[in-house]
Amino acid sequence: MAETDDVDAIHDLLQPFADRGIILPRSHDDLYQHLQEIVVAEYDGKPVGTTALHVYGSNLAEIRSLVVRPDHQKRQIGRLMIEAAEQWAAGLGIARIFALTYVPEFFARLGYARVPKETLPHKVWTVCVHCAKFADCDEIAVEKRLSDAPIEPMRLIPILEVSQPD
Repeated sequence: MAETDDVDAIHDLLQPFADRGIILPRSHDDLYQHLQEIVVAEYDGKPVGTTALHVYGSNLAEIRSLVVRPDHQKRQIGRLMIEAAEQWAAGLGIARIFALTYVPEFFARLGYARVPKETLPHKVWTVCVHCAKFADCDEIAVEKRLSDAPIEPMRLIPILEVSQPD
């Protein structure tokens, strides 16, 4: 799990990929707000990769911001981070995990299948609307079932209205 001391290093890992349009940019504030979702891979005590697991509901999660430093790619670090995210998600009771990616072949080797983006819940798009490519998204959606539990639709929680005393 990432710690507050890791935020600068995480940002430094992500930024070159964001600059090339491979992932969405993540500000320091965003990283702090979602720190509990982030995993960092280290080699010789230095961060070489990171990913995040964002939970959407009782049984749906997304793998986000998966990057491995170019000089450490092809060393199974990405695979290990995905497997760790899947174990984490399974422990939370997540039945379905997905990602939006430019490297669907990588995910296919790990048992993910391509799916139409339209099959993802609308709540997923709350992040996507901030992307410059939103109107013409060229990422590919992939997903994997982690259990046979039925996929439940996400539910809206009603907001309670509190009235002022007369």
